[in-house]
Amino acid sequence: MSPTRTPARSSDAPSSDARASDVLVIGGGIIGLVTAWRAAQRGFTVTVVDPEPGGGAARVAAGMLAAVTELHYGEQTLLGLNLASARRYPDFAAELTEASGQDLGYRRCGTLAVALDADDRAHLRELHALQHRSGLESEWLSGRECRRLEPMLAPGVRGGLRVDGDHQIDPRRLAKALVTACERAGVEFHRTWAERLTVVRDRAAGVVTTGGEQLAAGQVVLAAGSLSGKLPGVPAEVLPPVRPVKGQVLRLTVPKRYAPFLNRTVRAVVRGSQVYLVPRENGELVVGATSEELGWDTTVTAGGVYELLRDAHELVPGITELPLTETRAGLRPGSPDNAPLLGPTALDGLLLATGHYRNGVLLTPVTGDVMAHVLTTGELPEEARPFTPGRFSTALTEQTV
Repeated sequence: MSPTRTPARSSDAPSSDARASDVLVIGGGIIGLVTAWRAAQRGFTVTVVDPEPGGGAARVAAGMLAAVTELHYGEQTLLGLNLASARRYPDFAAELTEASGQDLGYRRCGTLAVALDADDRAHLRELHALQHRSGLESEWLSGRECRRLEPMLAPGVRGGLRVDGDHQIDPRRLAKALVTACERAGVEFHRTWAERLTVVRDRAAGVVTTGGEQLAAGQVVLAAGSLSGKLPGVPAEVLPPVRPVKGQVLRLTVPKRYAPFLNRTVRAVVRGSQVYLVPRENGELVVGATSEELGWDTTVTAGGVYELLRDAHELVPGITELPLTETRAGLRPGSPDNAPLLGPTALDGLLLATGHYRNGVLLTPVTGDVMAHVLTTGELPEEARPFTPGRFSTALTEQTV
């Protein structure tokens, strides 16, 4: 934990509210919670506004900490932040476990990415080369070697990448533990929603809740996931360009007679779509996930369930013998470049911690550290500077000149 600093209060924040906080966080998902926890550890008084702290996208996420296998072309800058967060995870998980007294389901089991046909094999070979050019560790395996590691794989697997550095965590346990850690650190929760941002003399000064309560704060952090771009009261030029990206996932249970079904996370591209299977120590198997640009729709569809089961069955045929225990859909907060928006905005007193897209769980430790640093010092640390919210307003200005 970083040394405690003396929190700075804004003279523009309304002084009539005796319960004014140093920091008010809008959104109680894992990003908002880790921001609140780290800020409280720095000595700030912190308030979180969310009707269901610990909910949000974490309820749907699989919890893959896959900085290596999630590498995509054109995202090498994001890779640096992903790796920085992955390096923090062992210590972060240990600290949060101690602070909350709860098990997070953190496992260092590794990932196996496999190919099912010649085209997929060629694509995986290209990814392997990109990983090596990026200084990442991964091992190419033949189909036979893949099946030796994971006997439940389909006989047609043509090859794969073994990545021992990619780990996993249970996002639901993570969120629950963060709520507990926040409560123990003195964070105040208002289980309602922010109806609008309060702006006083060109400075963010708090929120008005749906119940009409006025909450004042010296600094406001907008960490509302896919809802971050919809908060009334935020000036149009400051609203983050965050959109909802629908994802459907399935949860199955592995009966003891089948254990161990899988020893590590297994993922592949099937018919052009990503599919992954994440085994938990408690016998749960998470299968995901669709990626659908359908606005705010969170309907679980027969088609989505069918496609996930079909692709998973092609990868691991025995999956159809397992009980299906849950189907769920959620919304990832996507940004134009698939990277998060972190730090101060053009509106004084308003900071962003949103737009994490598919890497929210992975980026939880580094986001907490980054936001605590900027709340304390007013400056982003070096590793977070490529992800300032201003990068989008700058690009828009350049396009119109």
